[in-house]
Amino acid sequence: MPLSDYELRCSIAVSDIQKAVEFYEGKLGLPVLWSGPSAHIAGGSRIYGSGGGPALNVYQSVTAGKTAATLAVWYVDDIEPVVDELTAAGVEIVRYEQFEHDARGISARAGGGRIAWIQDPDGNTFAIEADV
Repeated sequence: MPLSDYELRCSIAVSDIQKAVEFYEGKLGLPVLWSGPSAHIAGGSRIYGSGGGPALNVYQSVTAGKTAATLAVWYVDDIEPVVDELTAAGVEIVRYEQFEHDARGISARAGGGRIAWIQDPDGNTFAIEADV
């Protein structure tokens, strides 16, 4: 069977699972679907739900925060209230010098639409995008 027949999840390495829990659960409000070990770390990983199913594996690892690339994207219908909710929860919207941002930190997306970026405590980057 081709891989396209199967669910795909994003895996994110973090340096401290407890700080990650505060961010992913406390600030982003993602529900924990499973918690377990990561390598030799009891309770060192979580699977979070988003969009109605499992979406994000977060695990403690020494490789945390090693890439500047955007690792995952949430596609939303209306970006402004989502960014407002994140900001109210204490999530900082990342602003890049090469892009123009509005007062909320939202930028025009290449090809149309709008985009905002956030980072977890290890600097792992995520985007929130909307087509309008």
